[in-house]
Amino acid sequence: MPTSVKVILGVACLFLLAACGGGEEEEPTPTEVKVLTLHYWQAPSVPIPYLSSGFKDRDAGAVTLEPLANYDPDGNIVPRLAAQVPTIENGGVSSDLMSITWRLKEGLMWSDETDVTAEDVVFTWRYCVDEATGCTNESFFDGITSVEALDGLTVKITFDAPTPYPYNAFVGSATPIINSVQFAECIGAPAATCFEQNYAPLGTGPYRITNFQENDRIAYERNPHYHGAPPYFDRVILKGGGNAEAAARFVLERGDVDYAWNVQADPETLTGMQEAGLGTLAVAYTSLVERIVVNQTNVDLDLGDDRSEYLDGENPHPFLSFKPIREAMSMAIDREQIAEDLYGFAGEATCNLITGPPIYVSTANEGCLTQDIEGAKRLLDENDVLDTDGDGTREYNGEPLRIVFQTSTNDIRQETQALIRDWWREIGIRTRIIDHDASVFFGGDPVEDKNASYRRFLADVQMYASGTGIDPQQSLSDLLCRNIPTRDNNWSLGNFARSCDAEYDEVYAQLEETRIGRERETLVKRLNDLHVQNYFQIPLINRGFVSAHLNTLKGVRINGWDSELWNIAEWRR
Repeated sequence: MPTSVKVILGVACLFLLAACGGGEEEEPTPTEVKVLTLHYWQAPSVPIPYLSSGFKDRDAGAVTLEPLANYDPDGNIVPRLAAQVPTIENGGVSSDLMSITWRLKEGLMWSDETDVTAEDVVFTWRYCVDEATGCTNESFFDGITSVEALDGLTVKITFDAPTPYPYNAFVGSATPIINSVQFAECIGAPAATCFEQNYAPLGTGPYRITNFQENDRIAYERNPHYHGAPPYFDRVILKGGGNAEAAARFVLERGDVDYAWNVQADPETLTGMQEAGLGTLAVAYTSLVERIVVNQTNVDLDLGDDRSEYLDGENPHPFLSFKPIREAMSMAIDREQIAEDLYGFAGEATCNLITGPPIYVSTANEGCLTQDIEGAKRLLDENDVLDTDGDGTREYNGEPLRIVFQTSTNDIRQETQALIRDWWREIGIRTRIIDHDASVFFGGDPVEDKNASYRRFLADVQMYASGTGIDPQQSLSDLLCRNIPTRDNNWSLGNFARSCDAEYDEVYAQLEETRIGRERETLVKRLNDLHVQNYFQIPLINRGFVSAHLNTLKGVRINGWDSELWNIAEWRR
């Protein structure tokens, strides 16, 4: 194999571009040195996640920087720099849920052989919450009033209110610990100009950075002061550039690269590449759900500025506010066909908005996996939603069921729209499908780009994907009555369906006060079921994150909850 220990020069032209196309030359890698090659077609800009929100930069940092704990592929918390995960049972989380206390492992060292202390954890918090730093992950520290070192290895985090889920800060590769001495002069406004520190942060992980070339490549070497078992590889080369399909080819067809990240290309094309027998496609599922959001407010053009405005419940949609119609729309969809024909290995049909971690997944909605066109027709008939004039379109209270269905411009989404439009036509609902440029649909101004903005939502239904995160509470809060987007809040809140359910709000209030455990898991499932069974949102596909690795690379456990490189210390040939 070109990436084997004995034939490293087979990848030199890809990863040492200087030797193949200009730039500074680099000493060739000795054939006996074991090198791991990674390809990120979106090249990292900075290997420290506090100055970038990109997954590519988070992963670049995760090779060398570590948090107190990581998430494993099932969403479980596993200790990293911490000796154990604090809980109420072991005394690490206070019984009033107002604090969490972490204890570092003994003997931890930075990659320059200096000691890791509790002060490094305190400094990392101060660094990120300083507004002048421009920390992109400041939200992970929301609700924290203080982080204090109780002694050299013990850190106490105090919250401003009871916090049932106290693991947002310093858990996962988005919030690793940084060296307080190295970054002492980089807190606040100087942060962005600390190039030496930002491009070569001292770490505690299995490898340390030896060379960083912005938006190009990173070279790492084995960290001799790593606290775990010595990693298998001597060096790691992370190269950027190209596109997702080319990255997949480097692994699956050419065997030039050990690992290619985020190869979100056409599933059929990727499957064809995999048939070469050199590599494997790896899919990580979390809770990234493609769904249809059903507008509960009126979008009639005659309403002018009141289109899609909640108006304290006084502006309901003329027929989508009637639950049997929403339910029939869901029943008519063949989710399994969408998954099989359009997503392939990269998507699973789902009936839930929360599809992970497994402890939070409801089993109460599986009936939606079976398409039922005839059942949908009967449901509409039974509720007097009839085609009274024989034109093929049903009416509700004299209003024809004609809807506008919008989403972003994307081949798979347009094919999904077309399938759903045809299924809805079979049950007597006429659908006009439109698509908008993704940058405008998701990022456009809700005033200037109102007709194309998913926040403004001037359509009857819309489709997009959204995730719920490792702890679902924050995403579930988006569905509260108080979080309906309106012109008064510049359409900035997250209840895009404009739905208001008093029972949902009541159950959510219980969730806010319930600690981690079976009761909390039950409440999360109940909230999922309330929203799904009211058909305010119609889940379609749980989308996976797809990467590729050579068959000879062992130990890879692709992880959607954390960095894909979270266990790179265990990778080997």
